[in-house]
Formats: sequence, C-alpha cells, structure tokens
Amino acid sequence: MTFDLRRKPLRPMLSAVVLTTSLLALCTNGVASATAHPDWKPCAEVAAGWNSDDQRTECAMVRVPLDHANPGGRQLDIAVSRLKATGDRTGAILVNPGGPGQQGVTMPRSLAASKASGLNAHHDLIGFDPRGIGYSTAIACERDETQPDPSASPKERARFTAERDAKRNRECFDRDPDLARSMTTENVARDMDVIREALGEKKIGYYGISWGTGLGAVYRTLFDDRVTRMLLDSVVPPVLDVKTMDEGQANAGENTFHEFAAWIARYDTVYHFGPTQTAVAQALLDLRAELTAHPRTMPDGSVVDGDTVNMMYANPRKEWAGLAAQLKSIKDTAATVPNRPDGLGWDADVHRYDPFPQTALLCNDSPSTRDFETVWRHHEERVERFPVAGRFGIYEQRCVGWPVEGKPWDVKAGKSPVQLVGHLYEPVTPIGWALEMRGRIGGDLMTVEDDAHGSLQDLPCAEAAVTFFDTGRTSTSSCAGAPVPGPR
Repeated sequence: MTFDLRRKPLRPMLSAVVLTTSLLALCTNGVASATAHPDWKPCAEVAAGWNSDDQRTECAMVRVPLDHANPGGRQLDIAVSRLKATGDRTGAILVNPGGPGQQGVTMPRSLAASKASGLNAHHDLIGFDPRGIGYSTAIACERDETQPDPSASPKERARFTAERDAKRNRECFDRDPDLARSMTTENVARDMDVIREALGEKKIGYYGISWGTGLGAVYRTLFDDRVTRMLLDSVVPPVLDVKTMDEGQANAGENTFHEFAAWIARYDTVYHFGPTQTAVAQALLDLRAELTAHPRTMPDGSVVDGDTVNMMYANPRKEWAGLAAQLKSIKDTAATVPNRPDGLGWDADVHRYDPFPQTALLCNDSPSTRDFETVWRHHEERVERFPVAGRFGIYEQRCVGWPVEGKPWDVKAGKSPVQLVGHLYEPVTPIGWALEMRGRIGGDLMTVEDDAHGSLQDLPCAEAAVTFFDTGRTSTSSCAGAPVPGPR
C-alpha cells in the first residue's frame, strides 16, 4: 500500500519515481491488444516528461476491456514499460510499487538501479500504470484544497474535510462512472493477466510492494497456475478494510512514539527533554498540549500547533535525529502572537498529487462505512486507545460519501511459490498484516529488522529476492535493516 498510510497523502512511499498524472499519454502507435505483442518504443521518445537519459526502458500500450465480463465492449489503454533482461533470459517479472494510486512504469528502472538489480539479469522487468492512473486511461480530476476554519472544533474540521472531499469525489466519479466503478484490485489483477498474454508469457513472476502485495495475492487467487514466483514486500492485510488499516497503523505508530521517546532520552545531553522514556513521552505530550492551546510562530514564519508536532512523533527511525532537533528548536523558541499564513509552514500540503485514484481503489474494495458520524466515532475510540498515533487515521474518512458499496477481497491459498517480506517495526504496513496474509495465502516470511516501508530492494539481503526468482528457493531468515542514526 508504494501506502504512506498514516499521515499524508502518498509520498512514496515507494522507491519508484512518481510522475505527475497530468503528463500526456503515450502516443497511440504503441497500442497493442491482448492478441498482439506490444509495439515497444523507447519511453523517452513516446512518453511526455520521461527522463531523456533513460535509453533502456521501452514503453507500449496494451488494450484491456473496461469490463472483463464483456471483452468486446469498451477498451482501456494500459501503459506498460519493459527493461529487457541483460543476460540469458528465463522469463518476465511484473512489478507494482503500491499506493494504491502510484504509477508503475518507472519501477523497473528503479529496481534495476537498486541492490535487487540482479532480478534484471535473467528476467525482463515489466511495469505498468494501473487503470485510472498515470499514462493509462484515467479521469482528469482537480484537487479541492479549501481549508476548514482553524478555529472550528476538531470534529467540525474533520467534517468539513470529509464533506469537501466527498463532493469532489462525486464530481470526479460522475465524469466517467463506468471507469471509476471499475477501479478495483480484482480488475487491475485481470488487466495484469491481459498484459501477461500480450507479452506471450504462459507464466509470469511478480514483485509487489505495499498495496501491490494485495494486488499480487488477488492475482494469484485468480490465476495461480499462471504464476512462476511471487514476492510481496511490506504486506497489507488479506482484507482491504480502511478501518482495519487505520487501526493497525495507529497501534504500530503508538509503539513507534514510545521508541522515539526512548531514543531521545538516550541523548538527553543533546535534546533536554528528559533522561527517561517516560519523562520524554510526557514532555512531548505536554508540548503538544501547549501548542494546541497557543500556536507558535517560528523564525521562518511558519506556525506550529499541536497537530504539527504530533505529526512528528511516530516517524521512521532514519528521521529521528532531524525530528528531535526540530522539536528541540520548537521547544526552545519563545512564544509569539499566532499568525497562521495560508499555504506555508511545516504542515502545508506540498505533494500536489491527485488522490482520486487511490480513493477509488480503496473505497471500491473496502466494506467500510460511508457515514461521517460513524467514522468520527471510530476516530475518537482510536485516540482514546492510542493518544498519539490514533490521530493519524485518514483512510476510513476517505470513503465518506463514496457512491458505491465496497466489494472485499477474497484471497486464497495457492500452489505457486510465494516469498513474503515483513518489517519488524514498520508502522505503515505492520508486521502483523504479513502474518495474517501468510495465514491466508501461504508462503514463507522473511523479516527485515527495520521500520522502512518496502525497503528490501535497498538492503544487501535483496540478494534473497534475486535467488528466489532465479531458483524458487524461499527464505525464513531475518535480515538486518539500515542502522538507526545518532543525533546530529
């Protein structure tokens, strides 16, 4: 799920480079149907905005039916990319970076530049933009960034945001209801099988991250006999329920907060929040309360309030040193008269991405409520149990007012080899989800001792992924992650 499921709209979460959805589509002379091989051309020549230095990646369009039960009906264009194997080719691996809502056409290149580059020695790496995303057939949808009254209560600010987004989602949905309704994990999985057929492959490998792990599990459920090997890194739960996602991330995030507090306590001579984990945790909660009551203007003009610092309390370990320094700076800065500028500061939304494809894929698949009052009650219950991370939940609220009911996944066990990869301390896709998925679909679980989302390709143990795709040999070992940095 490339999910940054806790606090912000997708950042990437994943290692693939996210291209803006406003880029022009691939030229039409790269279109192929499932019965014809793709007409490959250099992506730098046919895809607007492509990195001109990339002379290896090839692009084409593959046509898929909007409705797989009606293959002769309306067709969609799915953008596909390829990095041909550098050595003796033994097959192809489809890849997906997650999201949901991230482009996948750039992922082959990022994998080939990573510590998992050996995957490209004997396999073509095949990326694609799922329906509704990127270069593929999509719905043009502008983002409404109108903000609620900052003096309103937290509930009323949340209601404003939910109703604003529900109105925008309905407008976007109504521009192409058939396409919006069709944006489900199952349909994307069926699109993948059309891609496999267009490539001329009887069987295909798959490497998925985050939401891409759920996509892989659904594909394997539908087409187990067409899978060679499948690797799933940073695994989502076997049922995509946005309430479950918010709950799991809040639980893991609360643990991260207390670990962060313990780390700050270890360096009390640097940060001066307290010499024990308990003292630091209380100091951070006190700072949040103070800034909630009295927002503070920093020397750069940005305004910091309780929500601003709360967003800094449960982040990945690699960010701890920088965040602790920022928190110390905030603590040590004298209070001034609040003057909250529009669109500036640490809490500004700088991502400028279109959230509609992610909302469609999540809500079409989730059997969650569409009612704001119910969502808010769940939010308050989470905050009661998880005082810091309970505030982060955003996914259940995304589906308020969504116009169609969700159809949940029904993933099952299969016979094709599966390697799952879970990250012991990760709050985005908690390790418990990987255990749940393994219980549902089978396979072996390798654990990474870090809190980084989808980091396998960046670690020396990425060699295990290469071995798996080359030989089918899975691993149940533990893999060291990147070390926690010290204070700056």
